[in-house]
Amino acid sequence: MSSVTHDATYSSATGGVVGAGAMVARQGPGAGVGLLLALGSAVGFSLSGPLARGLLDAGWNPAGVVLVRMALAASVLLPFGIRALRGDFSVLRRTWRVITLYGVLAVAGAQFCYFSAVAHMAVGPALLIEYTAPAAVVVWLWLRHGQRPGLITLAGAGVAALGLVLVLDLLSGGNHVSIVGALWSLGAMVGAATYFIISADTDNGLPPLALAAGGLVVGSAVLALLVVTGLLPAAASTATTTYAGHTFAWWVPLAALGIVTAAAAYVLGIVGTRILGSRLASFVALSEVVSAVLFAWLLLGELPRPVQLVGGALILLGVIGVKLGERSIEVGPDARLDIP
Repeated sequence: MSSVTHDATYSSATGGVVGAGAMVARQGPGAGVGLLLALGSAVGFSLSGPLARGLLDAGWNPAGVVLVRMALAASVLLPFGIRALRGDFSVLRRTWRVITLYGVLAVAGAQFCYFSAVAHMAVGPALLIEYTAPAAVVVWLWLRHGQRPGLITLAGAGVAALGLVLVLDLLSGGNHVSIVGALWSLGAMVGAATYFIISADTDNGLPPLALAAGGLVVGSAVLALLVVTGLLPAAASTATTTYAGHTFAWWVPLAALGIVTAAAAYVLGIVGTRILGSRLASFVALSEVVSAVLFAWLLLGELPRPVQLVGGALILLGVIGVKLGERSIEVGPDARLDIP
């Protein structure tokens, strides 16, 4: 998942059978809990951009920040992930492809593609392309599982998309979009969509903690390999960082990045997505962009523009529309429930 301030350049095929019902939002009291968990995850992910900005200004580069962030999160969650298995390690043998794909695409792939994109284009357009992931989830569920979206869902998606454009302030012009950058952004979109689709699967037997820990371990290993081979140059620094006029040691934002914006955010996101379903959860995640703008204001002094506040309101309305549309999802008689 990606997070961004106005000028920061940091974000953020299974082996089993996926029931189509696992992809649709649950109704009842549990949906409220799922919404809170998904929002908590989005807020956690959104904090990564402003926190990383302080490290970038202190001499780090995006690759160095994300590698330490993922490795720290993996080390924090791994003991809990192992304990969540309750001694049943056979589930790892059955779902190792799920964990590998989650780590490669949803964790490492999304980050690497996003960083590659912003090397060729502005952050705003790159994020806009990546955040077409909810639309990709809707199309996937329609084509693969026969869950045809209703008019309310489509209308909500359109309103949320317009809000995203306003929050990213893309209408002011001056943003250059390159073909290479757009292709990398599409790769990041695939990673984000994979995150929601795999996270929503309640039938693979993987506890949320185990999936998050396994994915972060695999993602960290992939990113480390990219750094070692020179495909993703990394830089680090021990200089102090500054947020909201206060100075902090370099390890303070790194600890927050690993524990709050990665370990906690991934777990909350997986649990929330399993309750809400991948479609609704992917739209709730758009609030990450709004929250990132607010954190940029609080920590970096970057005041949001009125158009961005309007965009945030539209995203909220769009999410409400998608939530209401979940009740009218049509599941075709020939829906395919397997993901090879």
